Amino acid sequence: MCPLLPAAAAVAAPRTPLLSLRLLRSGLAAMSTGGPLKSVDYEVFGRVQGVCFRMYTEGEAKKIGVVGWVKNTNKGTVTGQVQGPEEKVNSMKSWLSKVGSPSSRIDRTDFSNEKTISKLEYSNFSIRY
Repeated sequence: MCPLLPAAAAVAAPRTPLLSLRLLRSGLAAMSTGGPLKSVDYEVFGRVQGVCFRMYTEGEAKKIGVVGWVKNTNKGTVTGQVQGPEEKVNSMKSWLSKVGSPSSRIDRTDFSNEKTISKLEYSNFSIRY
């Protein structure tokens, strides 16, 4: 269980107006928010379990404005998928490769199945179990 974040560090996703959500889902928002929509799978290796990595990943994804999911694997890594405008997906890839949670140690991050998509497959970013 991850300790509660101090109030200043807590990440709260603002409520998205329905119209914006519809635009995002249809991909029209991509024209004004960083180019074509991209999807990429990832796996993060290192000290990434037991250090609130999933919680921080969810918070960072919501802050950046991408959708997808994250979960622990049974081999001690963290895996998931990120979707959104190319520029935002690239920001999340950088965070997954270099930053992570404060107590994590990222040895390497593998990205696979990167592709352009016509619409988002998720409406938010979530932790899977």
